[in-house]
Amino acid sequence: MSGQIPQRFIDDLLARVDVVEVVGERVKLKKAGRNHAGLCPFHQEKSPSFTVSADKQFYHCFGCGAHGNALRFLMEYENLRFPEAVEQLAARLGMEVPREGADDPRAQARERKHKEGVNLLELSASYYRERLKMPEAEAARQYLAERGLSPEVQQAFAIGYAPAGWEALKRHLSERGITEAVQIEYGLLVHREDSGRTYDRFRDRVMFPIRDIRGRTIAFGGRVLGDAKPKYLNSPETPVFHKGRELYGLFEARQANPRLERLVIVEGYMDVVALAQFGIRNAVATLGTSTSEEHLGRLFRMVGEVVFCFDGDRAGRQAAARALQTVLPQMIDGRQARFMFLPEGEDPDTLVRREGPEAFEDRITCASPLSEFLFDHAAEGRDLAAIEARERFASQVLSAIGKLPEGVLKSLLLTELSRRTGVDQSRFEALVTPREEPQASPPLAADSGGDEASRPLPERRGGTTGGALSLMGRVLQLLVHEPRLVERLPEESDWYPGEEPDAWLCHEVERLLRAGRYRSAQVLLAHFHGTAEGERLAELARRELLIPPRARAAELDGLIEHFRRHLLRPSHQEEVDALLSKQQRGERLSQEERQRLMGLLTELKG
Repeated sequence: MSGQIPQRFIDDLLARVDVVEVVGERVKLKKAGRNHAGLCPFHQEKSPSFTVSADKQFYHCFGCGAHGNALRFLMEYENLRFPEAVEQLAARLGMEVPREGADDPRAQARERKHKEGVNLLELSASYYRERLKMPEAEAARQYLAERGLSPEVQQAFAIGYAPAGWEALKRHLSERGITEAVQIEYGLLVHREDSGRTYDRFRDRVMFPIRDIRGRTIAFGGRVLGDAKPKYLNSPETPVFHKGRELYGLFEARQANPRLERLVIVEGYMDVVALAQFGIRNAVATLGTSTSEEHLGRLFRMVGEVVFCFDGDRAGRQAAARALQTVLPQMIDGRQARFMFLPEGEDPDTLVRREGPEAFEDRITCASPLSEFLFDHAAEGRDLAAIEARERFASQVLSAIGKLPEGVLKSLLLTELSRRTGVDQSRFEALVTPREEPQASPPLAADSGGDEASRPLPERRGGTTGGALSLMGRVLQLLVHEPRLVERLPEESDWYPGEEPDAWLCHEVERLLRAGRYRSAQVLLAHFHGTAEGERLAELARRELLIPPRARAAELDGLIEHFRRHLLRPSHQEEVDALLSKQQRGERLSQEERQRLMGLLTELKG
């Protein structure tokens, strides 16, 4: 829900919660005098330098400097935004989070709609689980038994059964006052326009609830028991489910091991569940799509290593090549990506049953590093003894290296390419060094359809634009070109840097886009027509983004994260350091100083 959380509620929440309990649920702690100690979850270490104080309700790592209260810990450990961390702590205590200024009817309607959708899907998941126990589900239970799935694994993944009848779930939900229109909107019913008939989307299928990172059911996947097609069926896109963003099994993997270091991406539900049955609890699956940049961004915020698992046939190699192109821009130093290819005719489900979990784990460990797969893929089918083949090989590798962020990996790959081709490394470095691109000014493409989107943008008086944009100017440009990206902005506005000249205008644009009536750049520009702000927006609209549409969301996420990390002013940092130093000297902070310290620390991610 939109609206600011009152400070008095945050203070009350922190006074009631125990940081030792919150941290202890995720980190193994041992009593050490008046404090608790353990291995720091935020960096690799062999001896404990991470302490949690019950008296001060504070954690601190003497190795990496991580510190804060229970809220800060949840934000850093669970990758939560400030409001989400507050909600999670409040839920522990059965407290309702109040909001100030949450009187926008549209925001209230959006929040109410989201909650109704999640509640509906949870109700449906419960219904499917109950039907699995009924006599009509004998074939489903037999199928699960034949696949070797224990009751414990079935329960962990909340597996259920959709009856064969055309209207079983429809009747169940309708009896509880849920309209057919809502059931259709959330993908549970299918509406036939030719006949006007509605019927259950999932029938006579083993049901796999798809859960978000907080464990809420947001969609379903169903595996058919008979000969009907398709074999696997997913929920369609709904207000709460976007298949290019979600991963099956991610919630369950984190439940099994909150301190994951590696995740394996496989193809289907049964691969994830079968691996879990054999004790391999770090597998996730995409939902009928290729792995997206958004998928990888989410995974790399949780773990340092991602392993792609593919069939060993031609189709699997092609899928791996697409995954390589997607993962390259994500490979900042410290991250690892590996590529694992299975024997032809095998999938993770069949292979782990045949070879056993230890052999499968060995395959994961020995998966090809990104660098090895990159060079092997580029060399495939080429006779590198021929100069022309080496040129094409080098060009393909250079194209991939150019997608990498600046860092050690990029330098090492250039060195290896030089060794393999005999070309001086400086020549390759010159080829991948970004060059200044001229700013083009074509009409902006249609963003969201409608009559307004077909009109050309007004020409800017004075010719084309030029010059580098500030980071906030880049955020504003992304919103002008793709208004739908506003959904990725934090609902709280305190991430905006006050010193940025474009911050006020960006905030105003966000407000208008969230109001729901400005879904094309042309309508947005019309709102500011005749003003200095309108000139600024028109200037940004004419600038070409020079990045593909699929990369824009990731860039916006990165910009927001940058502002969040640099929001704390230097003067505030000095104040934080002084208060922490006082604590470390054994001096007790007053209640006012303690509240001040907590407030400053929460500003980092608020």
